[in-house]
Amino acid sequence: MYVGEILRADSANGLGMRVSLFVSGCTNRCKNCFNQKTWDFHYGKPWTPELEQFLMDELSKDWYDGLTILGGEPFEPSNQEGLLPLIRRVRRELPKRNIWMYTGNLYEDLLPGGRRYTPFTDEILDSIDVLVDGPYVEELHNVTLNYRGSENQRIIDMKQTRAEGQVVLSPLNEFTSRYRT
Repeated sequence: MYVGEILRADSANGLGMRVSLFVSGCTNRCKNCFNQKTWDFHYGKPWTPELEQFLMDELSKDWYDGLTILGGEPFEPSNQEGLLPLIRRVRRELPKRNIWMYTGNLYEDLLPGGRRYTPFTDEILDSIDVLVDGPYVEELHNVTLNYRGSENQRIIDMKQTRAEGQVVLSPLNEFTSRYRT
């Protein structure tokens, strides 16, 4: 797995103050994606134990609310395998931090039988708090949306979704920016 960037003190990619990890590699290739350079699976730096420790050290600072994982595409099969140990570690060592993930796939594609399902997917989905799903669709772009770029994307409460066996949207879906035009 490669990492395109780690953003510290990020407030754009999830609720509160976050550390955001941009993994590399994406075969979805949404038209006019904001982060096309991360489509390349070898963009950036290889994920190493030292880079993981840097992220954990940063995330352990008191002012952080959580970790956001985006890309590229975190649910590419090779990225799922690389991310699962990190997610486990965050849950074990920093249990008060929430975890958001972004995917250009639909949640339904991550379920057993779906095109992105791997032996790692269920544990990832069970371990995260929020999933922002759906491809970026330029024709549905809306600058007033918080935490997503196009109106088809959903902010999913993963704890409730997994417990109920159906998609439960986060209340954050109802809010748009206070700068609405």
